[in-house]
Amino acid sequence: MTAATNQATAQPDARTRLLDAAMQVIRAQGYSATTVDDICRAAGLTKGAFFHHFKSKEDLAVAAAGHFSDMAERLFGAAPYREIADPLERFLGYVDLRAAILTGPIYEFTCLLGTMVQEAYDTHPAIRRACETYIGVHAAGVAKDIEAAKALYAPDATWSAVSLALYTQAVLQGAFILAKAKGGPEVARDAVAHLRRYLLQLFHRPTSKEERRRCLHHAGSSSGTT
Repeated sequence: MTAATNQATAQPDARTRLLDAAMQVIRAQGYSATTVDDICRAAGLTKGAFFHHFKSKEDLAVAAAGHFSDMAERLFGAAPYREIADPLERFLGYVDLRAAILTGPIYEFTCLLGTMVQEAYDTHPAIRRACETYIGVHAAGVAKDIEAAKALYAPDATWSAVSLALYTQAVLQGAFILAKAKGGPEVARDAVAHLRRYLLQLFHRPTSKEERRRCLHHAGSSSGTT
């Protein structure tokens, strides 16, 4: 194949380009202020191409919610903290990664789902349902590590792993709003730092590495793993 053919092959298809453009533009200027023309311009495609793949801006927004969710799950699923044995350390590693990506232009680190649902929760039920679904999917993944950490370090606590996972998302979404209000990420980083300090108070983690290793070994033996 020629170099031109290789370059064309490497480019995302038109649908993916529209979804990527929607994530960028809607996070930058909001759902209501974004037009189909804006998205086509950002994608470098015509309106004909847009309506070949999507019936409306709302239809695109629903698909973009799923596209954003897939992107986020790939990011967090491949993160180094996923390899940590201790589930509490994995959970804290997740929080630390959320803090680490609070850099650059605000629209690049804020959540498409939170941005859209704040505007469209009452006027576009399909968008609200999509955002609720994918926020829930992400929180459920976080809750798995919380549940394992709770079994090790807070077995008698009355709170649930799901409720703490959703609380974590609430803090993050609120941090994004404050970053927008303040015009920078510093306030969001402070909020996530407070979240981390609070989380540490919920778990009675042994202070020494040896004690933590014994806890992990006991948990592994109890579950039938080595």
